[in-house]
Amino acid sequence: MRRLFGIVFALACAAAAVALTWPTVFGIERSFPLAQVIAFRLPLAAGFVAAAALALLIALIRPVRALALVTALILLAAAGVNGAMVLQRGTGTDALPEKTDTSLRVMTWNTAGSATSAESIAQFAVGMKADVVTLPETTIDTGTRVAELMRDLGQPMWAHHAEYGEYGTTGWDATSTTVLIRPELGDYSVIESSLDGSSNTSTVPSAVAMPVSGNGPIIVAAHAVAPRRDYMTEWRSDLQWLADQCATDNVILAGDFNATLDHMTGLGVDGGTLGRCRDATSASGNGGIGTWPTDVPALLGAPIDHVMVTPDWTVTGSVVMRTLDGSGSDHRPIVVQLERTAG
Repeated sequence: MRRLFGIVFALACAAAAVALTWPTVFGIERSFPLAQVIAFRLPLAAGFVAAAALALLIALIRPVRALALVTALILLAAAGVNGAMVLQRGTGTDALPEKTDTSLRVMTWNTAGSATSAESIAQFAVGMKADVVTLPETTIDTGTRVAELMRDLGQPMWAHHAEYGEYGTTGWDATSTTVLIRPELGDYSVIESSLDGSSNTSTVPSAVAMPVSGNGPIIVAAHAVAPRRDYMTEWRSDLQWLADQCATDNVILAGDFNATLDHMTGLGVDGGTLGRCRDATSASGNGGIGTWPTDVPALLGAPIDHVMVTPDWTVTGSVVMRTLDGSGSDHRPIVVQLERTAG
């Protein structure tokens, strides 16, 4: 009987480790509460190590030694795989390559509304020579002010946005998403379905900016709702909607997805991460860096902010900025450098 119990217990531990490490095996990567747990891969690995250490202590008790050692082995293997995933996605590069005449730099930053000043946003965007800036949780008033400040610093931008309701009514900056686009890319306009919400993310808005002139990319400033227990259906719908925006050529999708790469499993097509879009930071050595929250070390955070591109673009570098953790926002900004794909 004891042996049967040991086998059942070991199998249960193995199943739990697989569910937390490879949730796609069971198709539960977008299910509550697992979705919240797997967003933090390195803390999860540390949890497995701590549990393995406890199992090794229990192994000092002779009657349960074999079971405890098997359990410890399972837990250590799960810890190693979770740690390897973070390493494989990238633990950080500190600089972008030199910007060329053909380079395009895309910056995204969930500013947490008024928590981040327009001056901070403008100075950082100009310092990074950003051509496109997507700003979830940023009102058009703030976005316009950022564009004016950038103009005064020698880098003019056009400001566009989408919003649900009015900030003055709701008092919630997350009802607005702003996107700034450099005039050299051509004229842009946010499509009507983004403005009226007829085709958009469910709870907080995204903005689809289409080129009216020139040959610039379609720019989607993304903001998916957070996967809180009462919003799981909306969150899953938002991720699918964002994937659908990457069905065409020449798309740049950037913003706060409230999702890591693990949550996007099964939503890519033609080798993409989400629709036909590929994640730029994981392609350039920064995919394991947490962008939220800023009050924990970056490697312990969740990489839920992304810049994604269709194959028309080649990623040449990225940076997750960790020196702005005291700026007010609970998110870290990302800057990605792109080049047009040859051919």
